[in-house]
Amino acid sequence: MPIKVLIVDDSALMRSMLTEVINSAPDLEVVGAAPDPIVAREMIKTYSPDVLTLDIEMPKMDGLDFLARLMRLRPMPVVMISSLTKRGSEATLQALELGAVDFLPKPKMDSAGSVELYRVEICEKVRAAYSARPRVPLKTQSQSKPLRREPCEAVGGGGGTLPEKALQDRLLVIGASTGGTEAIKEVLCSLPEQMPGILIVQHMPEMFTASFAKRLDSLCHVRVKEAEHGEKVLPGTAYLAPGHSHLSVRRVAGGYVCELAQSEPVNRHRPAVDVLFNSVARQAGGNALGVILTGMGKDGAQGLLAMKEAGAWTIGQDQESCVVYGMPREAAAIGALDDVAPLKDIGQRVLSRLRGSERRGLKT
Repeated sequence: MPIKVLIVDDSALMRSMLTEVINSAPDLEVVGAAPDPIVAREMIKTYSPDVLTLDIEMPKMDGLDFLARLMRLRPMPVVMISSLTKRGSEATLQALELGAVDFLPKPKMDSAGSVELYRVEICEKVRAAYSARPRVPLKTQSQSKPLRREPCEAVGGGGGTLPEKALQDRLLVIGASTGGTEAIKEVLCSLPEQMPGILIVQHMPEMFTASFAKRLDSLCHVRVKEAEHGEKVLPGTAYLAPGHSHLSVRRVAGGYVCELAQSEPVNRHRPAVDVLFNSVARQAGGNALGVILTGMGKDGAQGLLAMKEAGAWTIGQDQESCVVYGMPREAAAIGALDDVAPLKDIGQRVLSRLRGSERRGLKT
């Protein structure tokens, strides 16, 4: 039986295009296309869709308002269709906080290749949303206050400060995809300001990574910024790969520097988690810690295995807490993980490892 999809978009052209694209997949079926949330509400009652695609800027009711009500009254998988603007990217991050599974920028229908790529992406995201574990937040980040950057020995539990060597010599690297914006936020917000340099790859377009870094920076004890080519990796700072480039590291006297490259996609992604993890395996070896979080596909699994084989300690998010158990599952399947933990515990496991209180080996 095909996955039933309801499209909610005020543009007749977008509704027509999305209907054609989604219906081209034999396992997907568009059961309705609503021009606004008011009509969508009635269509949901009538058709009971499995997945919703939702625009943000619509008449009668804003897409975010509709999403908040939907997740409170009738939670279901939602894929946001977002404009490639600063406002669109910020609204998309809010939508992910409200419980949307994933998002996709509105397409540039400038060539047959663009149309085909968009068709593949939207169909994959609808399928992933359908199989995703629903996440209904009890409290949205927009309702909470940003953290103050103060010395915070108790963050992550356990107390005490990290050894100076852990800050100077080590790296923490994180990779994620579907569901990763909220997962990364939870991990980073559990860490104190006193941390080794952190490098992050999250699959998302360029405009969205800028907004994501800014949002994380307002919420976390560590500083968060988009990575720049050639800049030194500093303790207490997290560097997010910009959406236009792969991120890797290079060892230099006294530490590491970020390197960006607009080379071909890897695992169909740029930035790709494998690019970062493989560079860390080569340049940092046993001085690194690798974290792989929720996400569709297998990007990062081979790179994490390379890190482990080079002496790094690695951890993956467990199935129960993943929105999509893809990337961590692939890493576990090939023996790339030393540890597996629920999302809420990953920050503490990292801190414990940095403090030298955990033995090497997969926990059961």
